[in-house]
Amino acid sequence: MADQKTAALQDELHKLQEQVNRLSATSIDAQVGKLSEQVQRINRRVEAALAGKLESDVSTSGVTAARSKIDKMSAEVVDSNPYSRLMALQRMGIVKDYERIREKTVAVVGMGGVGSVAAEMLTRCGIGKLLMYDYDKVELANMNRLFFRPDQAGMTKTDAAAQTLEGINPDVRLESYTMNITTLEGFDAFKQTLVDDAGASRVDLVLSCVDNYEARMTINQVCLELGQTWMESGVSEDAVSGHIQVIIPGETACFACVPPLVVASGIDERTLKREGVCAASLPTTMGIIAGLLVQNTLKYLLNFGQVTQYLGYSSLKDFFPSMQIKPNPGCVNPLCGKLQAAYQAHANSPEARAAAAAARALEQAEQNTAVVHEDNEWLIEVVPDEEVAASEAHLHQAQGLPEGLEYSMPVAAMDAQMLNADAVEDTEDNVDDLMAQLHLLHST
Repeated sequence: MADQKTAALQDELHKLQEQVNRLSATSIDAQVGKLSEQVQRINRRVEAALAGKLESDVSTSGVTAARSKIDKMSAEVVDSNPYSRLMALQRMGIVKDYERIREKTVAVVGMGGVGSVAAEMLTRCGIGKLLMYDYDKVELANMNRLFFRPDQAGMTKTDAAAQTLEGINPDVRLESYTMNITTLEGFDAFKQTLVDDAGASRVDLVLSCVDNYEARMTINQVCLELGQTWMESGVSEDAVSGHIQVIIPGETACFACVPPLVVASGIDERTLKREGVCAASLPTTMGIIAGLLVQNTLKYLLNFGQVTQYLGYSSLKDFFPSMQIKPNPGCVNPLCGKLQAAYQAHANSPEARAAAAAARALEQAEQNTAVVHEDNEWLIEVVPDEEVAASEAHLHQAQGLPEGLEYSMPVAAMDAQMLNADAVEDTEDNVDDLMAQLHLLHST
């Protein structure tokens, strides 16, 4: 198969090269440049195909077969269980029922430096279903980021992602959509893929990993119409900072409530792009933002820890600001205003207040409940700080040391009789006499 692909690419290359050679000096420069670019592009594909064939020839084991599907997650600690370390979260009391993740559906919009890594993390965590959206193709210029491989250049990002993720975890149901959601047709198509036959959202969470305001506003509008919670993420143009943000329609600020400074200033973001100039891109920053995004996603889906509404990251000073962004009563999106009013009416109802009070009481009860482990081979226990302080004070008193001082080595348990037996008798000799006695001992 690889030989046929390589031969076909080489034939195409020869034909294009002959066309270039037949061009006269008076040929149109644009046509020459176009053909030359095609030749260079095919050359790169041929080199990649030959490199893949060489690796296949050198390998003694061939292509590793993907593992079979697993019907039920197991906590059994064996090398052949891909879920043992995930299920350990349940045994340690972090998550009540980790296997519920198989019931969850997440949509990742934008399979770039953040989205592709987030999709891989969710796949390795065993998410039930993963929907992936992008309109672009994999390019060699993407190789400074994580996830995609050079041999996938030319494939759509969604198809390349599905190819890789299926090999990582065949238990995850994958759906890939190659579309531009910012067009009128793309908007309707995107919304239709998120709903079931009854018109309700069929996903538990939408992750926005796009790199432009227009796409974010599209996701914002679709999620407002569906009442769908989503998380927005982004990395700065200089590649040294980023953020994640949870958006719950009506409860938190939508993306139109607090627009970016550039948009609020009335500047068209498309005018900021210049020919031959691209944004910086670091796999480290994108990997960190993807990790923060998926960590927040897991906490939201599996109900553990605190879901952060907004978390920023600045790599220059290792700064992680967090905040809550309240909805803007004057939001330019009228649907957001209606959802705000509906949320306030529900939050102030007697039923909602009673439910909130019960939730707080349950949370307090869980905090007061001691964690009981299945086993404690090393008899390790945690004691309150007050007990530690009292124990240390008692030890100082027993040792006869002033407060703030302690022995650098453990003090052996000795009684007074033992200390007196090993004690050196008092003498009236001075230092010179003692030195003479010592010298005499060495000489004998």
